[in-house]
Amino acid sequence: MTSDSQNSGLSDYPAALNIDYVSDGRNRITVFFRVVTLIPILLVVTGLQTLLWPVILMVLFRQKYPRWWFDFNLEVTKFTTRVSAYWMLLSDEYPSTDEEQSTHLTLDYPADGQLNRWLPLFKWILALPHYIVLWVLVMVAAILVFVSWFVILFTGKLPQGIHNYVVGVSRWSLRVQAYAFLLTTDKYPPFSLD
Repeated sequence: MTSDSQNSGLSDYPAALNIDYVSDGRNRITVFFRVVTLIPILLVVTGLQTLLWPVILMVLFRQKYPRWWFDFNLEVTKFTTRVSAYWMLLSDEYPSTDEEQSTHLTLDYPADGQLNRWLPLFKWILALPHYIVLWVLVMVAAILVFVSWFVILFTGKLPQGIHNYVVGVSRWSLRVQAYAFLLTTDKYPPFSLD
């Protein structure tokens, strides 16, 4: 799959993600100690995740997504995506709290009145089919990440097919998150890794 076909598929939905593929020269030492190096940054991510929920009340009562809160949620989502890319062995760069690095994520800002006032109450229910499919896809991705750990340690590279699959699952998950939890769109997410 070319990057042009990936980008054209991403532009159809108001949430897009791509993670650069590193073909060679992976840092085997950081891969070996990845679980240990993640502990401090996971504490930061855990604290930030709890601040995403007030959007439900803002959309419900004001039918508005304040730009400053959207910008905050966008930056938290970008940061957690960088942490996920590092955790899933897609990147060797320690996740920055403010630099894009190798992850490229966009969310479209919903214009005033564009969001349905009542959908935040049950979007998470409407997304149930996605949760079921994503659960299976994430289990497969977890197995592939585990296998990738050994592959990178022995060969110094991550197979591009594994990279593409894990990025696809992350992309799908982002679209569901944008719809059901970040509440940045009322457009139902497609069932697709692209």
